[in-house]
Amino acid sequence: MPESQTHSTELTSQYVAQVTGDLERNTKEQERIGLEIEALQEQLRALQHDHTVLVNMQQALGTASPAAEATPAAATSVPHQTSAEPKQSKPKKPTATSAQKTAPKKPAAKAPSAKTSTAATKPTLVELIRGHLEQESDPRSAAEITAALTQAHPDRSVKTTVVRTTLEGLVAKSHAHRSKQGSSVFYTATAASEPAAAEPQQEAVAG
Repeated sequence: MPESQTHSTELTSQYVAQVTGDLERNTKEQERIGLEIEALQEQLRALQHDHTVLVNMQQALGTASPAAEATPAAATSVPHQTSAEPKQSKPKKPTATSAQKTAPKKPAAKAPSAKTSTAATKPTLVELIRGHLEQESDPRSAAEITAALTQAHPDRSVKTTVVRTTLEGLVAKSHAHRSKQGSSVFYTATAASEPAAAEPQQEAVAG
């Protein structure tokens, strides 16, 4: 008998602990849902207020339509749905805000297409650097090339580190020549030096 009594008391204590835990979870869940319902009701009241203002503005402008007159009836039925099913009121806010967001997106969508078309016609940074080196007869440092390109193309953001990396790539491809003067590094275009070296040979053959 004592063993059965201790066993029953253990079961009772387990049930009490389980019921207590379930009650706590139930209470917290009720509080959470209650807060969600209050938040949704505030959103609904704000939407109804905005709807009333928009309808008044539409009527003031003299463009009231049967669809606009029918919308208040649909809006008044929403609170009854939220009391029973609060989740159905959630799509109301995204639909109202999405209608406002989609309007300004149309002109914004044209901007990237215009940028891409202009970007396609713009020369690349490698082409700009090679062209600058070919125009300059004296060696130029990466900082000087960056300053010149920034002045010539103010719409483009040219950084010295990117220019130096590009110059090193041109040197690796034998499209540019690198020379050091003290602690500074200067670059010249190899394409410009090749014709200059070829001219004395032609003059020697002609002579």
